[in-house]
Amino acid sequence: MIAPAKNLIRYCSAVFLLSLSVSLTAGAQDATKYPLIPYPTNLTAGEGSFVITSQTTIVTAKQFTGEAAELNKLLAKGLGSSLKMTKTAGQHTIKLVYDAGITAPEAYRLTITPQAVTIKANDPAGVFHAVETIRQLLPVAIEKGITSKKLVLPAVAIDDQPAYAWRGMHLDVSRHFFSISYLKKFIDRMALYKMNKLHLHLTDDQGWRIEIKKYPKLTEEGAWRTFDKNDTACTKRSKDNPDFTIDKEHIIQKNGKTLYGGFYTQQQMKGVVAYAAAKHIDIIPEIDMPGHMMAAINSYPFLTCNGENKWGTLFTKPICPCNETTFEFAQNVFDEIMEIFPSKYIHIGGDEVDRTDWGKSDACKALMEKEGIKDLAALQSYFINRMEKYFNSKGRKLIGWDEIIEGGISPTAIVMYWRTWVPKAPVEAVKNGNTVIMTPGEPLYFDNQPDQYSIDKVYHFNPIPKVLNAQEAKSIIGAQANLWSENIPSERRADYMSMPRMTALAECLWTNDDAKYNSYLQRLVKQYSRMDAMKINYRLPDLPNLLNEYVFTDEGKLSIASPLNTLTIRYTTDGTLPNVSSPVLPLTLVIKKSELIRVAEFTPSGVRGDVYNLNYTKQNMLGPVKIAPPKPGLACTYYKAYFKETALMQNAKVDSTFTTDKIEVPSTVKAPSFGITYKGYIDVPADGIYSFYLTCDDGGVLKIGPGVVVNNDGNHSAQERSGQIALAMGAHPFKLDFIEGGGGFTLKLKYSVNGSAPQDVPAAWFKN
Repeated sequence: MIAPAKNLIRYCSAVFLLSLSVSLTAGAQDATKYPLIPYPTNLTAGEGSFVITSQTTIVTAKQFTGEAAELNKLLAKGLGSSLKMTKTAGQHTIKLVYDAGITAPEAYRLTITPQAVTIKANDPAGVFHAVETIRQLLPVAIEKGITSKKLVLPAVAIDDQPAYAWRGMHLDVSRHFFSISYLKKFIDRMALYKMNKLHLHLTDDQGWRIEIKKYPKLTEEGAWRTFDKNDTACTKRSKDNPDFTIDKEHIIQKNGKTLYGGFYTQQQMKGVVAYAAAKHIDIIPEIDMPGHMMAAINSYPFLTCNGENKWGTLFTKPICPCNETTFEFAQNVFDEIMEIFPSKYIHIGGDEVDRTDWGKSDACKALMEKEGIKDLAALQSYFINRMEKYFNSKGRKLIGWDEIIEGGISPTAIVMYWRTWVPKAPVEAVKNGNTVIMTPGEPLYFDNQPDQYSIDKVYHFNPIPKVLNAQEAKSIIGAQANLWSENIPSERRADYMSMPRMTALAECLWTNDDAKYNSYLQRLVKQYSRMDAMKINYRLPDLPNLLNEYVFTDEGKLSIASPLNTLTIRYTTDGTLPNVSSPVLPLTLVIKKSELIRVAEFTPSGVRGDVYNLNYTKQNMLGPVKIAPPKPGLACTYYKAYFKETALMQNAKVDSTFTTDKIEVPSTVKAPSFGITYKGYIDVPADGIYSFYLTCDDGGVLKIGPGVVVNNDGNHSAQERSGQIALAMGAHPFKLDFIEGGGGFTLKLKYSVNGSAPQDVPAAWFKN
C-alpha cells in the first residue's frame, strides 16, 4: 500500500507549505510584508515605515470627511483615542487629497513614507478603499481593539483601481434568517476585501423578511414557519457538526406552535443601509416575483390566478400577471422598498416560475389575446417589462435572473446570469443590449460544499464569455457569489461557506491577474490571523493528498503534511469524531486491518476543521478476466429522464445507445435531465493500486469488477469523490452510471497508479 498520492492537491496545499521553505523570493517577501487581498494594481515597496501616534493628525479635503471619520475610527481602535482633525498639513500627517487627475471610478493612490501618509482619489469610494488597504497593513491586533502607543505602517507606493465595477456578494435571508448584527459583520468583511455590492434575497417561499406597512401580514404571518425539510436536515447534521444548529434566537413559541423566522423592520434596515453606505457598499434588495411567492400568497391569496397556493411539478405557484390587483400589490410593495433602499438597482428575481396555471386562466387567455402575447414565457416578460417601466419611472434599474430573457426583455434591464447549463444566456443578453452580471452556479454558488479545488476555481473564474468580442465584453460589468441558505442555518455556517472563498473572488474582480495566484495563496495564509481576530469561522485549508476510499494488500500507510504549521492533525479509529483530546496523527500511521480512520485539523484555540472519513479496506489483487476479441470504447446507454439516484436507471426506458472512448457528457446531449451508463472493460497495463477520481454534477457510481470503487451518487453540485482498487494487469469489468438532474453537465474521471499524478484515463484502456 502507498501513502496518498503526493500531488493530488494541485492548488492550495503546495503553496501553503512554501511557508516552511528556506528562502523567500522577492514576490514572497512582498506577500509577507504587504499581505494585501485583493492585491493592488501597482505596488512599489518602500524603505522604512510611518509611525502613527496620538500626535499624528489627519487632514482631509472636504469631499472626504466621511472617509476621514472611518479612518479615524479605525486608528482609534489601535491607539485608544481618536486623532486630531486639522485643516492644514503639518509634520507627521495623514492627508486625504482630492485629485481630479485620477479618473477611474473607485481608484486611489496611497503613498506611505516615514514622513507622511497621503491618500489621493477623485471620489470618496477610492479614499475608503485606501483606508481598507491601510487596515490590512496595520497589525492584526487592531481587529481585537488591543491598544498601543504607536501603530506602524510599512513604506509603500500604491496605484490601485478595480478591474470590474460590480464586485458582489449575495445573502439569502429568507430560507434561514440572519440578525442585524450579522449583516453588519458581513458588510465589514466585504469592505475589508473591497467588495461593493450586497444583494439581499429578502423574500421567498419559506419566508418574507422585510416589513411592508401596507401589507402587515407579510411579516406577521409570512416571516414565521414551522420547521421544514431543510431545517430537519440541518438538525440531523448538527449531531456531527454544531455549525448546523439553528440559531435559537430565531425560534419562538406562538399559539402552541414552535415557529422559526424573523424579519427586519424598515427602521432597522435603514440603519443597515446607512452602515453599508458609509463603507461604500450598495445594498440591492430582491423581492422575488412572479415565482417564489408562497410566503406572500399564504396571507394574500388574491395574488394567484385561482386562489391556490401549493407546490407544482418543480416550483410553487406564482402570482398572476393578468390581474390589475397583482400590479397594485407589487407597486405598493416596491414603493416601500424604494423608501428603504436608495440603491438605483432593484432585483425582481424572475426565476423558476411554474407558469402552468397561467395557461388555464381565462384572465390570462384574454390578456394574451389583447396584447398579442404568443406564449407563457412572453407573458412572464409582459410582467417583468411592465415592472421595469415602473422602476424606471422611479429612477431605478431592474435586475432579474437570466430566465427573464426567455420571453423577450427590454435592453435596459440588467440580467444576472446563474444557469451554468445555459451558457448561451449571457451571450444572448449582451447581444440584446443588456448589461450582465455573472454569477454562475459553478463556481459562484457559495452554498455548494467547498473542496480542495474551490479556491482555485473561484480565483481563476473569467466573467467574460469567450465568444464575446472586446466591445461586447464591456456589457459584463462584474460578478458576485451567491449564498443560498437552505442548508446554512447559522452565522457560523455562513462564515464557513463564504470564507475564504470571498477573498478569491475579491481578487478575481479587483486585481484580475492569474499570475498572482501563488502570491495570493501566500497572502491568504497571512490573512487567517486577521480572520481569527475578527472571529470569522472560516474554512480551514484542506488536508492534502486524501482520498475517500483506500485499499491495501499487505499494509496501509497514512501520511498527511499539515497545510499550516499552526494546525494539529488528530485522528480516531473507533468511529467517534476527533476532538482536542484525540491522539495526534504520527508522521506515518501504519494500518494492518480494514478500518475507518477519521482525521481533522485543529487550530491552537481548539477550533476543528472538516472531518475526513478515510475508509481502509484490505483486499487481494483483483485478477483480470478473459474477454473475446474486444472492440474499442465503451457501450453507452442514454436515458432521457430525471433520476434522483443512479439505481433508478435500471428500470428506465432506453432512449438511445452509442459507443465512446471518453468519459464525458456528449456534446449532442441537450436534455436538461438524463442518465448515461458507460459499460465495458478497463484494460490496465500493469499490476498496481489504482486510484480513481470521479467528479459529477449531479451523481455517479463507478464499479470495477464486482464492487463499487467510487460512490458519488445523488443530486448535488460538482464534487469529486475518490477511491482505490488493487488491479492485476489485464481487463476488468467496468461500469459507470451517471445522472444529471438539470444544471451542471459535469462528468470527469481521472486515475493515478502507485502515487502518480492524476490524469485522464487513456482511451485505449476502454474496451467492449
